[in-house]
Amino acid sequence: MIGISADFDPLHKGHMKLIEKGREIAEKTGSKLVIYLNKDYSANHAPFFASYEAREKMALEAGADKVIPIEGLHYRLTLAYTVPIRIAMMIEDGVTDYVDAANVLPKIIKKEAEYFVKRGIFSGIPRKLPNRNVIRWFAVNEFFQKKYNRKMKFHIIPELTENGSKISGREIRKKIIENNLKITEDVAKLLPETTIKILEKELKDKKAPGKRNFNLIKDKMNKLSRADLQYIAYLNADLINSIIKWRPYNTENQIWATFRRAGYGPVLTRLALSSMEMNVTRREVYNLIGYYEKKGWIPPDQKRERIIQRAWFISKSVKKGYTSREAHEKFLERPRPLNGPLKSFKAGISLKRSEIGKLKEGTEAKIYVKENDIISCQIKDGMKIKSPLILPGEMATYLRLIIDSHFIPFNGKLIKENESFRVKISIG
Repeated sequence: MIGISADFDPLHKGHMKLIEKGREIAEKTGSKLVIYLNKDYSANHAPFFASYEAREKMALEAGADKVIPIEGLHYRLTLAYTVPIRIAMMIEDGVTDYVDAANVLPKIIKKEAEYFVKRGIFSGIPRKLPNRNVIRWFAVNEFFQKKYNRKMKFHIIPELTENGSKISGREIRKKIIENNLKITEDVAKLLPETTIKILEKELKDKKAPGKRNFNLIKDKMNKLSRADLQYIAYLNADLINSIIKWRPYNTENQIWATFRRAGYGPVLTRLALSSMEMNVTRREVYNLIGYYEKKGWIPPDQKRERIIQRAWFISKSVKKGYTSREAHEKFLERPRPLNGPLKSFKAGISLKRSEIGKLKEGTEAKIYVKENDIISCQIKDGMKIKSPLILPGEMATYLRLIIDSHFIPFNGKLIKENESFRVKISIG
């Protein structure tokens, strides 16, 4: 099979070039051209402008033999995970050739990909690299050759441009919205006739544009406590404190501004918003990655245990005087640690004598980070109690790194000890 992975939101003339190249290879080899089409959220974690059904029809009208939906990934996982999953899926499906577009030569893509293949980590690809997502796809495909003893053959064609600029689905959607949901002449010249007909029907039937449920997101950002926000995937402690600080939220711009203040870029912001919108928890993401780990689709250095090991190693290195950055680099350079990190440990809490008699062993202690960066817990058992967690420095660093890992779950339970209570913290 010949494969293309796409959003096609909408399918424009640049996408047509991909399909034409795919058809050319398919006819030479007697294969079928299959589009792996993202269904619920885009590869960059945004809701779609046009419905899946419309985009599927665009692909088939443009010359695809088959469309396979990809769903359940892009509101739960970063590209560092979704790309290996999609590539493994395609290889196992029997895809032999993959078609993509870039504005740099294939030899440059190959050269830039070599570094990431050696590391076996496909996150943190610098923004300065041209066509960095194509580099990621190329690198992961090379990486999987060891597992499958084969890889897809990449066919990279030049990106189609109009007046010196790459044809952009984002710009097409923006212009349609700005022109009162009309396909203007300058937009129409970027689209195949089949896409125009399908898209005009979508607009007429009010199926487009798709939108986020910002009312749901605003409700959560306005009402949930720090402890409850901490359960949602991709919300780190700095963001949660920023959310609390800048309440209330009435507009979409206020929401985006709060994420920017917490250091979130556009892609991570979209993923976190999608996670909030779809009620995605840390546990859900953790279990999903575990499912794909069992299939052998997650690179070793991106596995859950490796992320926990990294937090453990950095916390111990910081105690020795290294910076977090230095410790991280040391971790990447060394062989995998043999001694596993602590997955369970105890923390002290401050309780009044009157509170001790009313608490029960096994009660949940929800962990969160206060605005002053103190790791604390919240206990609700007929009353609400908030207390800092009393931990040695390296254990506090370790727990904070887990909290900021975006998806490693953690929880606390009260345990009785010496006529009082402590919190038993579990990781993973």
